[in-house]
Amino acid sequence: MKSLTRWTFQQFVPLVALCLAVYVQDSRAQEYRSMASPKSEVISGLARFTVLTRQMIRLEWSSDGKFEDRPSLVFVNRDLPTPGFAVFSDGGWLVINTGKLVLRYLKNSGEFTATNLSISLEVDGKKITWQPGTPNSGNLLGTIRTLDGVKGSIGLEPGLLSRDGWSLIDDSDHPLFDDSKWSWVEPRPNGNHQDWYFFGYGHEYKKELGDYVKVAGRIPMPPRYAFGTWWSRYWAYTDEELKGLVNQFSAFNLPLDVLVVDMDWHQTFDLRWSRSVVDQAGQAKGWTGYSWDKILFPDPADFMKWCKNRGLKLTFNLHPAAGIEPWEDHYPAMALAMGIDPATKKYVPFDITDKTFAENYFKIIIDPLEREGVDFWWMDWQQWDTTRIHGLNPTWWINYAFYTHMEREDNERPMILSRWGGLGDHRYEIGFSGDVITDWSSLAFQPYFTSTAANVGFGYWSHDIGGHIPGTVSPELYTRWVQWGAFSPILRTHTTRNAESERRIWAFPYPYFNAMKDAIELRRSLMPYIYTAARETYDTGISLVHPLYYDYPDQPESYSFEDEYMFGDDIMVAPVVGPMAGDTLLTLQDVWIPPGSWIEWYSGRKFVGPAVVKRRFAIDEIPVYVKQGSIIPATDQTSHNLLKPIDQITLVIFPDKAGTCELYEDEGNSIGYTRSAFARTRISYSREDRSSIRLTIEPLSGHYEGMPQVKSYEVRLMNVLPVESVIGGGSGTKWNYDGDRLMATVFIPSASVHRRINMKISFAPSVDDEQLYGMAGKIKRLKEGMDILNHLWPEDWSPDSLIVAAQTGDRISLFPKTAAAEVKRFYSILPLLTTQIEGLKGDKTIVNRALVRLEGTLTK
Repeated sequence: MKSLTRWTFQQFVPLVALCLAVYVQDSRAQEYRSMASPKSEVISGLARFTVLTRQMIRLEWSSDGKFEDRPSLVFVNRDLPTPGFAVFSDGGWLVINTGKLVLRYLKNSGEFTATNLSISLEVDGKKITWQPGTPNSGNLLGTIRTLDGVKGSIGLEPGLLSRDGWSLIDDSDHPLFDDSKWSWVEPRPNGNHQDWYFFGYGHEYKKELGDYVKVAGRIPMPPRYAFGTWWSRYWAYTDEELKGLVNQFSAFNLPLDVLVVDMDWHQTFDLRWSRSVVDQAGQAKGWTGYSWDKILFPDPADFMKWCKNRGLKLTFNLHPAAGIEPWEDHYPAMALAMGIDPATKKYVPFDITDKTFAENYFKIIIDPLEREGVDFWWMDWQQWDTTRIHGLNPTWWINYAFYTHMEREDNERPMILSRWGGLGDHRYEIGFSGDVITDWSSLAFQPYFTSTAANVGFGYWSHDIGGHIPGTVSPELYTRWVQWGAFSPILRTHTTRNAESERRIWAFPYPYFNAMKDAIELRRSLMPYIYTAARETYDTGISLVHPLYYDYPDQPESYSFEDEYMFGDDIMVAPVVGPMAGDTLLTLQDVWIPPGSWIEWYSGRKFVGPAVVKRRFAIDEIPVYVKQGSIIPATDQTSHNLLKPIDQITLVIFPDKAGTCELYEDEGNSIGYTRSAFARTRISYSREDRSSIRLTIEPLSGHYEGMPQVKSYEVRLMNVLPVESVIGGGSGTKWNYDGDRLMATVFIPSASVHRRINMKISFAPSVDDEQLYGMAGKIKRLKEGMDILNHLWPEDWSPDSLIVAAQTGDRISLFPKTAAAEVKRFYSILPLLTTQIEGLKGDKTIVNRALVRLEGTLTK
């Protein structure tokens, strides 16, 4: 304290000003420490090198020796702990050795070239050397702005990760942020300069992304409701039609969280594609709008209140390019604010890079609509790709402006729906991938496209589920698209304005409807797992959906099986993206199983990798694989309103010797998660032998507003025999058994989240575990075979032995003590069924179809 007294007031004021400038008043404040520690910098003449981590170096050269410390649009935080590194001279060369990278620069030799600069590193045990101009042939790519008009695949922009072991981001042309309260864009100073970031992480992909979000800003958590079900369709709905649609979701017991209203919410002036009427901005008249269409929405406030009362969040489409035209409700106020006489009827041009325009635009045009009930905006920008500021992409800046406007206005978690604007845009998600053409090839591209976007931190792409144009879709294709959507970042249906285009799942034949409903409910049940993974994305930079090579970089198949991906840490998905083979009603697909033991969710079958397996999938089967030993936090509250915390947790356990998980929770729609307002619950189990499991649920750690003080749990143990006893868990603990799924469920009644739960769960006399793996899938196939063979009537039908085998699960459910004997009986029947089925009378086409369906089932 004595040293502080020597500071004068004049000396203290600049320090306070600097602190205020650094502390940006929003939830991203910690990310805007743009000035690196001087201890991390090495200056050599007109060059400066900043060692950000042992594997990331910033390289600057400036003709006037002036270096840039302000945040760029991509790199906002350079104040990282100084890593250990050595600096020395080697003749006329400057050498920086971080222990991972060795940089050599010829002193006073001018701008960076292949003759004066190199960086050496080790990749897979081999030393490589990078120089400016070295091609990055192994780049694993990133993403692109939009899939508008794409059928099948399209080329992607370079990403951060590379099999070459290095990547380079040239930040020289990216504009900067100023230090105002609402940080605004400003161009780079004129002059000859280079501003590069070298990443030399080898194949440590996760570490590279983790360090990237430290310097480029974290990937924010979307609100919890964003992971629910979205309805979207380009159609001129009336308010009554939308209410009817919402009621239909309720009638079919389907969850609905976000209602998307396309552009017809505002006046469109009878817009038709065949007409060429344009407004003052040269845009199609009615394409842009901010004033309600009172024909479709006579009382907008009443409509939005009705939606809010049903727990819905609302987003509305905007095409802002035409600015504010004279017919808009708030045109007079906006014109005056921008120095235009309203009497002239001259429109107010849209220029989101003009801060005065932006402030008036939000205050006069956007804020009143948000006060009426708009929760967030779908920014459907489709116009030019440049602005008056060199290097500034308009999509990027629109996303920034809308997102940070929401961030500054209230404590609710910001969110927008918009296209990708370029590096750094991961801070302003969610992505809208655009108007893809409805086709199997388009569906096949989306899993790869989505997981690869994780390579630049853009982890929340939202696709038009079902495709967009021309709009019609076969029941099979739509079902597979919905199933992919259930295991994608955001589940949002959409299509173009086409009367033949159908996206209501209940309008499809029952087998497809049932499969889609199951997929939607499965996603809903996984909400605790998905939301926990979203927190991991924020903490680590690893997106919910990410490529397999993050975890298995040394396995060639992790790169070549491009449509497979990880869904969080414990689930691998290989979505069906191709049609059924002939009349078998099955899709044949090769699936690469990564190293380790994996359980196929729907069948219970165990696979040990690395291996490529051939699998056949019926329309209601999704290729989802869980690491053996995992605990998947889920819920039975599949109709639960996601605006409220979940107070019933289901723990789906795929037993191994031991397993752990950590359940994450927060308020769900505030920025409190950035300020330690969240809670975690650690759950673990150990298996002493094949017939018992010890489970521990630790007391909750942390706190957030509205946190439930009591919770109930269901423990679902997969591929086990019935429970015989449970010790612990509290009074009222009970259990049951689903023989068809070989799943034991233990119900733990509601109790304080602050108490520890210890349980020992014991099972019936065990059989060989290997007999249980896959038995649930076999039972399912046997029942399908019965359905097929019963069409032989009146000449024949399913043999009794097939029925006995198919009913095994039902009998175990009714008589749990017979479980071991029933399993033995089941496997004794299977080898006999092929001959019995082949001997049936009647249409051999039906018999053969049944045998194809049962292929791989009628053996031990």
